[in-house]
Amino acid sequence: MSPRKLVGLAGSYNRPSKTFALIDHVAARAAGRYGFATSVYDLTDIGPSLGLAQHRSGLDADGARILEEIVSADVLVIGAPTFKGSYPGLFKHFIDLIDPDQLRAKPVIITATGGGDRHALMVEHQLRPLFGFFMAHTLPTAVYASDRDFTDYRITSGELLQRVGQAVAELSAFFPDAGSDLVAAE
Repeated sequence: MSPRKLVGLAGSYNRPSKTFALIDHVAARAAGRYGFATSVYDLTDIGPSLGLAQHRSGLDADGARILEEIVSADVLVIGAPTFKGSYPGLFKHFIDLIDPDQLRAKPVIITATGGGDRHALMVEHQLRPLFGFFMAHTLPTAVYASDRDFTDYRITSGELLQRVGQAVAELSAFFPDAGSDLVAAE
């Protein structure tokens, strides 16, 4: 039996990116605990066709493949940088290309990054309602990280690492048989 699949999506074009680093870390922790096969993408991976696509058929081959990986994944880790209190428009545009039924009942760890604490509610006021529309199961613990939680695009905050561990542990409600012999890296 092939391993379950976790796909991460960072709603950012920047490289390097704190959002990508956060999502990649969450994905690695979940893979270590539950044995998921993982892939993590950002908007640059989706490609230039994203801005022109009015429907999913307008995506180029890379964008269409990533969208298909997202909708067929067993679990998602989704995150976005915070700009003026919300997620970037092209991130939302990509999410708009997904049929609402395709994320129904899918577990989603929601994350966000921002310059400071003012943006921390973005996960609750923007991302949770967005994935609620899709009837996805956003996990109770959302993960927000500010600039001070990173050094050279690596998480250095003990509090943030704890919160990531808490969110990853909540996946056990969906995958109780997975990772019983695996231990999360702390």
